[in-house]
Amino acid sequence: MNYAYLFVFITSFITLFIMRKVAKKIGLVDKPNARKLHQGVVPLVGGISIYLSLLVGFLLFLPSSLNLELYLLCSAILIVLGALDDYYDVSFKIRLFVQAGISLAMILVGGHSLHHLGFLMGSETIALGEFVGGFITVIAVIGAINAFNMVDGIDGLLGGLASVTFTALGTIFFMSGNEYLGTICLLIVTALVPYIMLNLGFPLGRRFKIFMGDAGSMFIGFSVVWMLIRGTQEPSIVAFKPVTALWLIALPLMDMVTIMIRRMRKGHSPFRPDREHLHHICQRMGLSPLMTLFVICVMASICAVVGIVADINGVAESIMFIAFLGLFAVYFTVINHIWRITTWVNKCLGRHHKEQNIEHQFK
Repeated sequence: MNYAYLFVFITSFITLFIMRKVAKKIGLVDKPNARKLHQGVVPLVGGISIYLSLLVGFLLFLPSSLNLELYLLCSAILIVLGALDDYYDVSFKIRLFVQAGISLAMILVGGHSLHHLGFLMGSETIALGEFVGGFITVIAVIGAINAFNMVDGIDGLLGGLASVTFTALGTIFFMSGNEYLGTICLLIVTALVPYIMLNLGFPLGRRFKIFMGDAGSMFIGFSVVWMLIRGTQEPSIVAFKPVTALWLIALPLMDMVTIMIRRMRKGHSPFRPDREHLHHICQRMGLSPLMTLFVICVMASICAVVGIVADINGVAESIMFIAFLGLFAVYFTVINHIWRITTWVNKCLGRHHKEQNIEHQFK
């Protein structure tokens, strides 16, 4: 199986170089605007390249099954949808419709849905009926896809957060004895590494820069929720508790919910793009893009480790759930009062010249 990791790594690198040339020829590139402050046009085929390298790797090194074929087919549909969105800017209503359709295929064909939420409220599990479980599954899939789509705002962040989540998933799958799903998770991380390197300009410089694109963020979000549902809901697999899933995707999830609430409170669409995500706020506070990437990935890693350690040590699910709600409450409060905090920090550091625009930027 070591050959599989080496093969996927090399294939991912080669595919990225091939696809970036194709992207430039057909115009599948990202251009700077008010929200996108990068320099020059950048190919939007990181996600497509990662999917293609994994497709070949999975077919060559993993045993064929209905589940694998369904996963690859659903992912391919999302890749096409994302590429079209990158090229034509598809309406969010169409995107949600297709994502809901993918969710239904996952439920009806693969049988992968939320049947219970675990022991969140105490000694009895929260069982979900077929209809309610299916409905919540659709919401969960759409939510995960868009959560990872929304964090793709600075170089390396989507790849970094995805690597944290899939490494955590792979670890917990291997620890539970499920080498098959653990291998899939780590192969995804392996395919992500070449993209992260080029995205950050290493080792060939910014000239070979490449972006993930909506195709990649949708694929990653779907892959995450696919693994979370399989790892928590299927009796033959069950690798971790449902509440642990919240900790494995804590940062993208909290950022998405917080930003949507902020938008709706302002009377805007929750899907309206802006520059108020956590990574934007970190940069406005004076952190460099690399430091922002480091801080957010460390935060995500800590959340994942807390979730895994609590799961392994049998911490009550109700306690894990209450702790997560507490964490989210703190996160939400800090983000919504960040301008006050930043003003106070600037005063303490003597940076009075930065106070004028703080409240206007964050409020």
